[in-house]
Amino acid sequence: MQIVAWVMRAFSGVNRVVGNVFSWLALAIVVVCFTVVLQRYVLSTTQVWMQDLYVWLNGAMFTAVAGFALLRDDHVRVDIFYRPATVRRKALIDLIGVVIFILPYCWVMYAYGMPWIERSWRLTEGSPNVGGMPGYFVLKSFILVFAALILLQGIAMISRSILILGGREDLVPEDLRYGHGKE
Repeated sequence: MQIVAWVMRAFSGVNRVVGNVFSWLALAIVVVCFTVVLQRYVLSTTQVWMQDLYVWLNGAMFTAVAGFALLRDDHVRVDIFYRPATVRRKALIDLIGVVIFILPYCWVMYAYGMPWIERSWRLTEGSPNVGGMPGYFVLKSFILVFAALILLQGIAMISRSILILGGREDLVPEDLRYGHGKE
């Protein structure tokens, strides 16, 4: 059970670090978007690559922080049965949900995304906009980053469920327990 607890802490830790780092892109998005608006409406000029930049930063941020949102339980959930459930029932629901929904979804994202991304890398694909940024293939790669981070957090959720259902909730750190910080 110690290995299961280590996996849960390690994978959640990866998502916590990535989420905290990439959430700072929100500030960059605001600054770049403000600059584009200022250029357009005050200076009567525009840079297409800057418009690409804030859209690309937005895409990178949201794909990279998805696992962090899952870690924090910030995704939309229908709480009719889940909210009043006991900790053990929540663990069972999460275990079933991850196995039935998250793991297959990550596989589909990988299986269908990989050929598309490989092609983009082979072509060193750039922006579809004339005058836009090069390196569109890097942005497309965030699809795999998204799938990997969701997968890691799904495995962490499975690990947490195994610990709880196995009667070892004491191995679940306080910040990874159900209801932590949600009141």
